Amino acid sequence: MITGDASYIKKINRSLIIREIVKEGMISRADLSKLTALTRATISVQVSGLLEEELVVEKQLEHNSVGRKPIMLSINAKAGYTLGIDLDAGHISFLVTDLLGNSLSSETIHVESNSYNEILSLLTQQITGYIAAYSDSRYGIVGIVIAVHGLVSSNEEIHYIPRLGWSSVSLKNDLEKAVGIQIHIENNANLSSFAESVFWHHETDSLLALTLYSGIGLGMIINNKFYRGHDGFAGEIGHMIVAPDGRPCECGNKGCWEKYASEASVLSTLAKQKKLPHVTYEQVRNWINSKDEEVLGTMEQFINYLSIGINNIINIFNPETILVDSELLRIYPDSIDKIKQKLTSKTSHYKNLLISSIGEKSTILGACALAIQHFLDVPVLNLSHNFEKSSTELTEK
Repeated sequence: MITGDASYIKKINRSLIIREIVKEGMISRADLSKLTALTRATISVQVSGLLEEELVVEKQLEHNSVGRKPIMLSINAKAGYTLGIDLDAGHISFLVTDLLGNSLSSETIHVESNSYNEILSLLTQQITGYIAAYSDSRYGIVGIVIAVHGLVSSNEEIHYIPRLGWSSVSLKNDLEKAVGIQIHIENNANLSSFAESVFWHHETDSLLALTLYSGIGLGMIINNKFYRGHDGFAGEIGHMIVAPDGRPCECGNKGCWEKYASEASVLSTLAKQKKLPHVTYEQVRNWINSKDEEVLGTMEQFINYLSIGINNIINIFNPETILVDSELLRIYPDSIDKIKQKLTSKTSHYKNLLISSIGEKSTILGACALAIQHFLDVPVLNLSHNFEKSSTELTEK
């Protein structure tokens, strides 16, 4: 039983109620009382407040049995909206969702410059436009979270973004001054892991999510919370050295994992092999289908280096679930089985290895989900997914 200051208890009860309404989608007051172990009187008072705030709406269900029609409660998804932003070199993506994580609008802007001031100006302009566009709801834009592909400190300062060449910039403070609304900054891999937890993997409170696109990041959810390390920089697993004195990396080391097992590194290698300025996933798929030996050799090397890093992660964390977000793994036949064959250590223990169900959009979905969690003030968020599942699963034998 929770005891303490009355206002604190009220806040905890409110959080429990909102969490269950979100999780169930639609629920009666009686069932809320059972699930939360709160009295019906407490439920009645809290729900009355949520209805007044327009965070919750009532719906009377039609049914054929004799008696009073049950009145169900659900979150008012249109009471407010979230804005997720994925900031990467070359492009910035924007996504708006309602309070249940349903995608409403999205756009991607291609950016030629890496200049901090130019990108700050662009973000200010775009955010201001979104705030105006969604101002007609009760709460408007309730939260903005920006994903960055680099080091973010515990106080949300950007320490380093290799592909943009940014070091020690206060994007959060600069944007908040410009647009007059709170901004949150988070590492892209953390947000990817959060999206997997919120939208798909409700059954686990601990998971690791690897993103393999421009570099390699590791998002870690441990006991339903981000694991950030001392300064907030945990998860920069792409800079684990797998080839001593190997390829030089922007971080200053040589032989970093992401120089061998990120999609950017693989696509760059294939472009050099084919003497092309760049290659597409469709080209890679066609080369694989035509059994191009040079391409197949590069893909096998990719699998080999990827397996080395995953083996190290398993031995360090002993995870329940590892998710890998990679379009190349989806393209390459039997990629998960090939990785499994290389995880032969008797000391390696894990439960599930999966290719991400969500894909590359997990980062920006995670940004919106984090904004929803902040606004609703719930410790754990479970939302329904409205996208097609495409994951491949490997369960440890």
